[in-house]
Amino acid sequence: MSEVNMGRRKEKCENCTKQCNKKQSGDGVSSLLEEDVANGEVPASAPPLQQQVLLSACLSCEGCVSEEESLKISQQNLEEVARVLGQNKKCDVSKHQVLVVSVCSQSLPFFAVKFGLDIPEATRKLCGFLKSLGVQYVFDTTLAAGFSILESQREFVQRYHDNQALPMFTSSCPGWIRYAERVLGSLVTPHICTARSPQQIMGCLVKDYFTKQQKLSPDKLYHMVVAPCFDKKLEAVREEFYNSLLDSRDVDCVLTSGEVFLLMEQMKVSVADLDSVPLDHVLSEAGDQALVRHEGKGSEGFLEHVFKYAATELFGLDVDEITYKTLRNRDFQEVCLERDGEVLLQFASVYGFRNIQTLVHRMRTGRIPYQLVEVLSCPGGKSHLLPGPGLKRDLALVQQMEEAYSSLTVRLPDTNPDLLILYQDWLEGQDSTHANTLLHTQYTQQTPSQTQTHIQW
Repeated sequence: MSEVNMGRRKEKCENCTKQCNKKQSGDGVSSLLEEDVANGEVPASAPPLQQQVLLSACLSCEGCVSEEESLKISQQNLEEVARVLGQNKKCDVSKHQVLVVSVCSQSLPFFAVKFGLDIPEATRKLCGFLKSLGVQYVFDTTLAAGFSILESQREFVQRYHDNQALPMFTSSCPGWIRYAERVLGSLVTPHICTARSPQQIMGCLVKDYFTKQQKLSPDKLYHMVVAPCFDKKLEAVREEFYNSLLDSRDVDCVLTSGEVFLLMEQMKVSVADLDSVPLDHVLSEAGDQALVRHEGKGSEGFLEHVFKYAATELFGLDVDEITYKTLRNRDFQEVCLERDGEVLLQFASVYGFRNIQTLVHRMRTGRIPYQLVEVLSCPGGKSHLLPGPGLKRDLALVQQMEEAYSSLTVRLPDTNPDLLILYQDWLEGQDSTHANTLLHTQYTQQTPSQTQTHIQW
């Protein structure tokens, strides 16, 4: 590659970063005092909380979101949560909303490390903090992740039988989805798994199933998700996850783990003084049920779950351990299923923008041998960053989080009886129209705004 071309590419990258930073200029994070949250009020003089959709993770680069999206994302902040809490303290009961928080499983190790506790106790302390603010229910997203994995497994096997739209790409990373829809278009969108992400399935579980159990209208429930990734805010504002008749979103607000921890610091919360409160459970009373994790090293372990399921369903083979083979780098790896020297399945995990570009180039030239690719826009498949422009990933924190997460017991979603109950009681069966509507979505080519800058890396 010539020095001129390299310079142009670098210049475009820097210009993109400058454009993103312009939108994020300001003091970074507002100061929410303890009494403000308690009263549900935020001083008018407080600078707005920056909604940082990270350039390093979001691959669409339109400088970086449209005005409409920017407005929607700007409503996903601590001030908005404080507004709902304050509204609930006022006399006008007609405007009260039940506040429900769903904590992503990948966020729990973050709080465990920050609190200096194991994951179960850190989860109880986090639950105690949220309920001290006025939150009525706190769930984790393990059930929703189980649904997403099961539906992804079934979809892959069906695609394989039909020899249709392979390779299948995973769909839980909003940065990757945004790039695929707005830049790659029809080259990729038919290949994206239609199973909703754990976040959005949790949105349906709360706004559809749980509201019916509580005899509530969905608009009377405010659903907040605590997630490890800023780009999850983008996912929450997608139009297909909005009910215009009820003026209700499946997920009303996404706060990152870092934002919640920052609030605790600003309020000078002592973890030792917090009550240890067990999580609530969608199908039962609150109690200390054992926290579990799914297999895999990223994205809820979609690759490993689908690989093992497909090996059994398609070839009658049981796979206990999966061995990854590193290709270009540790963020581009593949796994193979072989029998008598014949390759039966070939999957890949592709993390980070440069590796995604390599994958897309191979797809354009017809040189992609994989049946499934797990795609995440963040290098390493890890997205934990604290709020604030220019912050780099804390590698020591990530390592500690991985160690904490690995301490949890692995439980396959196939063996979870709660999922079987919900398939019958909520979704009217695995293959029902209701299940397909609530657990799946569609990804299509979207017309980018006129401000889009096409970047060739």
